[in-house]
Amino acid sequence: MKYPTLLDRFLTYVKVNTRSDENSTTTPSTQSQVDFATNILIPEMKRVGLQNVYYLPNGFAIGTLPANDPGFTRKIGFISHMDTADFNSENIQPQIIENYDGGVIPLGNSGFNLDPADFTSLNKYHGQTLITTDGTTLLGADDKSGIAEIMTAIEYLNAHPEIKHGEIRVGFGPDEEIGVGADKFNAKDFNVDFAYTVDGGPLGELQYETFSAAGAEIIFKGRNVHPGTAKGQMINALQLAIDFHNELPTSDRPELTEGYEGFYHLMHIDGNVEEARASYIIRDFETDTFNERKGTMQAIADKMNDQLGSERVLVTLKDQYYNMKQVIEKDMTPITIAKSVMENLGITPRIDPIRGGTDGSKISFMGIPTPNLFAGGENMHGRFEYVSLQTMEKAVDTIVGIVQYKEN
Repeated sequence: MKYPTLLDRFLTYVKVNTRSDENSTTTPSTQSQVDFATNILIPEMKRVGLQNVYYLPNGFAIGTLPANDPGFTRKIGFISHMDTADFNSENIQPQIIENYDGGVIPLGNSGFNLDPADFTSLNKYHGQTLITTDGTTLLGADDKSGIAEIMTAIEYLNAHPEIKHGEIRVGFGPDEEIGVGADKFNAKDFNVDFAYTVDGGPLGELQYETFSAAGAEIIFKGRNVHPGTAKGQMINALQLAIDFHNELPTSDRPELTEGYEGFYHLMHIDGNVEEARASYIIRDFETDTFNERKGTMQAIADKMNDQLGSERVLVTLKDQYYNMKQVIEKDMTPITIAKSVMENLGITPRIDPIRGGTDGSKISFMGIPTPNLFAGGENMHGRFEYVSLQTMEKAVDTIVGIVQYKEN
C-alpha cells in the first residue's frame, strides 16, 4: 500500500544529525538525540494519534495506541533507534531516484557512485523509488526508516478505526549504534507481551538470532632499555601485543567468516615499548563456543605470563549482549505471527541470523521477547547507504498486519 506521508516523514528525520558518541558519559550520548526526540518525535507522536506520550531520562520516547477491540488481549511493542552510526552525519542531503532504471547512480558531485557492478543488491530494485546519499554522508535509514515506518503505521491505524487491534506501545530510543541504548530500557514500564525492533535490512528480514558479544581490553606491560644492550633485558610491549594476536586462530576473523561462524576482531592497538593496549570484540552464536572464545583469550595471556615469569599481559573481559534466541525460542509466537503476515502480503520471510546485535538482544533478556523486522536499508553506515520506498511501504504493511493478526 502507498502511504502519502511516509517519504516526507523519512526525509525530515534523516536530515537531522543524531549521530551517537561512544566517548560520551551521558545518556543519551549526544544532545542532538535529545533535541530530535523532544522537538520532533514527541510532537509528531501526538499528532499521529499516540496517547500518554512521554520522554524518559533513559532517552526513550514512549507512546501508546489504545486497543479498539477487547478481543485482542496481547500488548505488542514496536521499537526503533534514533541515533546513526560513526560516519559523517552533518548536512545530509538525500537524493530521490524515481523509477530506478538499473544503471549507475552518481552520488551528487562527490565522485562516488552506486554501481550495480559493485553493489549487486541494486538489481532487486528496478522500477522502484530509491533514496540515496549525496556521497558525503551516510543516509540514516538505520534506523530512521524504522521510526518513519512505525509512525506511519500508527497514523494509518488511527485514521482507520475499522482495523481492529490490541494495545500498541511504541518506543524510540538512543545510542543503539554504540551498544548502550537499551542498557537503561525500562521493560516494566513498557509493559508488553512481546515487541519488535524495526531495525533490519532488506525486504523480508525476520531475525531472532544474534551474536553473543563480549569486549576484551588488554594491557601489555613492557620494560624499556637501550636497544643496544637490550638482550635479555628488554620486554617490548608492542611485541607482546603482536605475539598475543598471533596466538589467536588465524581464520577466526570477520573478513574470513560468515553465517554462524564466530570471530575475534582486533579493533584498536597502540602503545610503545613500555606499554601497549589492544581492544578486541568477541562474537559467537552458541553459548559454549562464546565462552570458549573468552577462555582462549585468558588462556593465551596466562601462557604468556608463565613464560615471562610475571603478570605482563592483563586481560579484562566484559560481556555486551547475548543471543536473543535463548529467550525467543521458548515461545515463537512473535515469529509465527510476523512470518504469517509477511506470507499473506506476498513477502518471502528471510529468517537468518544477525551477524551483530540489536536493542532486542538486551530487551529480550529483560523479559520482553523482541525479534527484529526489516526496515529496508542497504549498505548501512556509510556513503553508499540507500533504501527503497516500496520496501518501506511493505514494512508499514507488515506492522499493520501484525497488530490485527488474530489466531483462528
